Amino acid sequence: MKLVMQVRLLPTPAQASALERTIQACNEAASWAAEVACAKEVYRNFDLRRHTYAEVKARWGLGAQAAQHVIKKAADACTSMRAKLRAGRRRGSDSRGRLQASGKPPTFRSDAAQPYDDRMLSWQIEARTVSIWTTSGRLKGVSIAAGVEQFATLASHRQGESDLLYRDGGWYLLAPCEVPEAVLNAEPADFLGVDLGIVNIATTSDGQIMAGRRLNRLRRRDRALRGKLQRKGTKSAKRRARRRRRKESRRSRDINHKIAKHIVAEAERTGRGIGLEDLTGIRERVRLRKPQRVTLHSWAFAQLGEFIAYKARRAGVPVVHVDPAYTSLTCSRCGHVDKANRASQARFACRSCGFVDHADRNGSRNIRARAQMLWRSGAPSPAPAVPHQRDGRTRAVRHSQ
Repeated sequence: MKLVMQVRLLPTPAQASALERTIQACNEAASWAAEVACAKEVYRNFDLRRHTYAEVKARWGLGAQAAQHVIKKAADACTSMRAKLRAGRRRGSDSRGRLQASGKPPTFRSDAAQPYDDRMLSWQIEARTVSIWTTSGRLKGVSIAAGVEQFATLASHRQGESDLLYRDGGWYLLAPCEVPEAVLNAEPADFLGVDLGIVNIATTSDGQIMAGRRLNRLRRRDRALRGKLQRKGTKSAKRRARRRRRKESRRSRDINHKIAKHIVAEAERTGRGIGLEDLTGIRERVRLRKPQRVTLHSWAFAQLGEFIAYKARRAGVPVVHVDPAYTSLTCSRCGHVDKANRASQARFACRSCGFVDHADRNGSRNIRARAQMLWRSGAPSPAPAVPHQRDGRTRAVRHSQ
């Protein structure tokens, strides 16, 4: 299983200045190489090198390895642009997006990530430092910071190129690691059903409720503050908004990590699998009033599901995704389905047998029952692969079960 470890660099002011000049030069060179590729209609990496390699090295002062990575980055961007153009033809030759895309070659932000291979970057894990190439020469002894577990994973499983990234005033290295998976528990004793929601982030079939009231309250406060800063529009307001722009997503990631870790640990301890709802496309299916749309679209259910999936793979815990239809309206005791069973957001009262329970806990038990049936039948999990995304510590690439 591939994970990407995010390691923070702690450069001195002089080292940070050298890194800034390096990443700006690499991205300027990549933008120029993309212009050449589109002008000469040369999109293959090795063909593009013939037209750009010498100029990139001489004009921006890049080393041989850095020049090759810059050209490859430009070639990959052009290939991606052409693929989008081909897809745009299905919408007609007058497509606005197609005309805009075909009007100019791809460009790179001055702080876009730059790949580094082992010739340009060496790790000293025990010393907690790295040696990294820059246009001003090689920087040795640049301090790095990460967790103990992250350093242990880097020391034993790091593979391939790392990306140098500047974000929100900090420097980071994104290092891919090939981590072996645990042996899958092919005969789980039972399943732990997990109902994902907005008011309650996750509710398990064991009856544990991870409430989201504090998170939702903080989201409302952040949303109100963003609106206030946008309305003010001064330089100081914009500066403050930039500093806070990822605070909400970092908080949400941290909470999702903690919840996922707890759920997987409980399933592993008891020898059970995990049952989740397949919520793909729920934002398109659900119709809500305008005040509720922001709450729905800020719900990071896909991220939590992905975190549970990759942590479960590392622990050997099977994960089954079930059809979510009517799980909140079905009685987990008698199976009666009725819209009136859902007395309120938090209360479930069966109109047939009189069973009363917390609504989310009742739904999680239905998920658990469906996961058991799906596992015993041998049918594949219906959930599609979720695109990998980076969190504050690791990024996982999820494969189908």
